[in-house]
Amino acid sequence: MSEKYETREHDVLIIGAGGAGLCAAIAALGQGASVGVVCKSLLGKAHTVMAEGGIAAAMANVDKADNWQTHFRDTMRGGKFLNNWRMAEIHARESPQGVKELEQWGALFDRTSEGDILQRAFGGHSFKRLCHVGDRTGLEMIRTLQDRGVHLGIDVYMECAITRLLKEGDRVAGAFGYWRESGRFIVFKAKSVVIATGGIGKAWRITSNSWEYTGDGMALAYDAGAELMDMEFVQFHPTGMVWPPGVQGILVTEAVRGEGGILRNKVGERFMERYDPAKMELSTRDVVARAIYTEAKEGRGTEHGGAFLDISHKPADYVKRKLPSMYHQFRELADVDITKEPMEVGPTCHYMMGGIRVDAETARASVPGLFAAGEAAAGLHGANRLGGNSLSDLLVFGRRAGLAAANHAKSAGTSTIDEAQIEESAKELLAPFVHLEGKSPYELHAELQETMQNYIGIFRNEEDLTKGLEKILKLKQDATVVRVEGSRLFNPGWHLARDLTSMLTVSEAVALSALKRTESRGAHSRVDYPNYDGYWGKHNNIVVRENHEMKLEQREIPEMPAELRRVLEEK
Repeated sequence: MSEKYETREHDVLIIGAGGAGLCAAIAALGQGASVGVVCKSLLGKAHTVMAEGGIAAAMANVDKADNWQTHFRDTMRGGKFLNNWRMAEIHARESPQGVKELEQWGALFDRTSEGDILQRAFGGHSFKRLCHVGDRTGLEMIRTLQDRGVHLGIDVYMECAITRLLKEGDRVAGAFGYWRESGRFIVFKAKSVVIATGGIGKAWRITSNSWEYTGDGMALAYDAGAELMDMEFVQFHPTGMVWPPGVQGILVTEAVRGEGGILRNKVGERFMERYDPAKMELSTRDVVARAIYTEAKEGRGTEHGGAFLDISHKPADYVKRKLPSMYHQFRELADVDITKEPMEVGPTCHYMMGGIRVDAETARASVPGLFAAGEAAAGLHGANRLGGNSLSDLLVFGRRAGLAAANHAKSAGTSTIDEAQIEESAKELLAPFVHLEGKSPYELHAELQETMQNYIGIFRNEEDLTKGLEKILKLKQDATVVRVEGSRLFNPGWHLARDLTSMLTVSEAVALSALKRTESRGAHSRVDYPNYDGYWGKHNNIVVRENHEMKLEQREIPEMPAELRRVLEEK
C-alpha cells in the first residue's frame, strides 16, 4: 500500500468513544489486542453523559424482590415483545456485574444507609432499579471508563471522522477517514472493527442530541453491506426543554419524574390520569411523549406548546441534592428556579431503538469483521427503550463486542486493502469542493430536519410518510452535488456535507420502514393503523442494500424458549 496517506494499524479499531466504545476497548485490551479508538469529537464528549437518571440493573439493593427475571420481563414489555429476546436475557442477567465492575474501576454512586448502591424508580420498571449518581450518572460512567481505558493504554484518535469502511473481499479490513482540523486523510488497517457511534437525532429539528449524532456508524455499516433493523423505532423523550428557543430539545431527565415530578397541562390538570392511570408519570416514554403531544395538539398545552413538569412540592434542599444538574440547567438557561416553579417541557427526538443488526452473543454484524454496540446496534430494546437500559446496554454489549472483536482478530490474517478503494474514498470526500452549482450543506440539512420533524415525527400516517420519503430522495439527489467553499482546514461546511450523506441514508431507512409497518407499536404510532397487528408482532423490518438501492425485507423473530416464555407470563 502506498505511503501517500497517514496509516495506522490495530487488531481492533473502535469507532466511537462513548460508553459502548470504551467498554469494548477495555474488554479488547484485556485480551491483549492492540486497540485504536476513533472519535469524531473529543474524548469524554459522548452522549453517554446525557443518560442522567441511572443504570438499570436488578441489584435488589432497595427492592429486595427485584431479580433478572423481572428486569427481563419489563424490558420485553417495554419493547412490545419485538426485542431480540436473547439480548434482553443476557442484558438482564449481566447488568449487575457490569455495575459492580464500574464501581471497582472507581465510579462513585449514591448510597443507601447500609452502604449499598442506591437505586431509584423509573418509567416502565417494576422496582427501584436505577443505580445513580444524583442526575449525573452518565458523566460519572464516562469519567470512570475513560480513566480506565487511558490507564490500560488505548490509542485515541480525537477529532477524526471515519467516512468509509475498507474491505478485503467480503470482510471489513479497516477504515478511511480524515482529521477534522487539518482535513488530512488517514487510513486505518484493522482485523476487527467495532461501531459504537450512537444515534441519529440530528436528522430532526428538535432533538436532545448534539452535533455528532448523525447516524455515521449505521450508514458506514450499511454501505459496507451490513443489515440494519427496526429503523422505524425512534424514541421521542417526553421531556425536553421547550423554552427559550436556543435550548429547545435539551434533555430534562426522567429522574425528575422518578423523584416525584408531576405533569400538568395549562389548566392545571394532572393529565397522565387519562393516558395511564396506573403508572401516571412513570409510564413508558412512548406513552408519556404522546400524552404531552396530544395535550398540546388539543389546545391544553403551555404557552410554548408543551406541558408543565413540577417538582416544587418537594423540599428545596431535596431537589438540589437529587437533581443538581437540572436545578442549574433551568437556572442558567431558562431563568427558572425548579424548587419554586414548574419546568416547561415537550417531546424531543432522543434515542434510536433500531440500528445495525447484530448477533446477541457476540455483537457481530452481518459482515465478517464488523461488530456494533450501544445505540448504533439494534435488538435489545425492541419497539421502545426503557429509561436506564441504555447505560446497562453499553456495559453488557460494549464488553461483549470488545471480547468478540479481539477473538476475531486473533484468527484473522493480515489484510491487504486495494489502493482503488482508498483513492475512491478520497475522491468522494473531496467532491463538494469541485461542485460549482449545488446547494450548500446548511440549506440541505435544514430541509432534512424540517422534513423529518413534520412528516416522520411522533404520529405518522401513509400520506405524510410517502411525502417525507419523496422529499428525502430528492434531498439525496441534491446532496450528490452539494457545494462547499474554502479549504479543508477548519471547514464545518465540509464536515456537514459528509454528515449529510449519513443522515440521508438513515432517514431513508426510517421513512421506508415506518411506511411498511402498518400498525402502532411502541415508539411507532400510525394514526391510520392505531392497533397492534399479529403479523408485525412477529416480524422485524430488515434494511438491506442491493445494487446501490435500499430494500426492505421482513424477517420472523425466532421462537422464544419455553422457560423464558414462562418468565414473561408471570405477573
